[in-house]
Amino acid sequence: MIADRLRIVAFDCDGVMFDSRRANQAFYNAILRHLGLEPLKPHQMEKVQMLTVDQALAYLVKDPQALREAIDFKATMDYLEFVSLLEIEPYLKPLLAALRPVYKTAVATNRTNTMDAVLKRYGLEDSFDLVVTAWDVEKPKPHPEALEKILATFGCKADQMLYVGDSRVDQEAARAAGVWFAAYRNPDLEAHIHLPDLARLADLLGLAGVADPG
Repeated sequence: MIADRLRIVAFDCDGVMFDSRRANQAFYNAILRHLGLEPLKPHQMEKVQMLTVDQALAYLVKDPQALREAIDFKATMDYLEFVSLLEIEPYLKPLLAALRPVYKTAVATNRTNTMDAVLKRYGLEDSFDLVVTAWDVEKPKPHPEALEKILATFGCKADQMLYVGDSRVDQEAARAAGVWFAAYRNPDLEAHIHLPDLARLADLLGLAGVADPG
């Protein structure tokens, strides 16, 4: 059983802790609109959800001069305008409250400087023992560095950590780090566990008090 040795439960942010599609779509469309480009297409939306912001801009804007303009414009934007469009996942807060007396909790995300604002806006700034963003590592996911950083911080072995993610980037990072992987609402991923919601994770770990969304 995974729970027998588990000491750390770590989460991706976008698509797991939050439904961030509306916020990210509005954010990138604002940049594209500034450049006079068409808004995100569905296949582009799927891609940018998994990337760092700089990787996403490089993917969306092929012209080098336009890309420099996009990066400069991004630096003037206030992401707080878009934070309110995030939708916190049901059961997240009660799950974290139930996890923390037993496990270390962490985040491994390809977000950069927006993560602190997101956590503060939703009252989660004290809910994690460690938050690792793309700014905290040399190589973001799918490289395993973020997950390895979490393991090293808590002095744990790979089989003592469960990582909850929703994309192939998360799947690849977990596999490379050798940690347990729980696929969140994505049955196409290869995972040790598939979760329809976060309450299911509480059930699997034998945690009480996560029956109602919070």
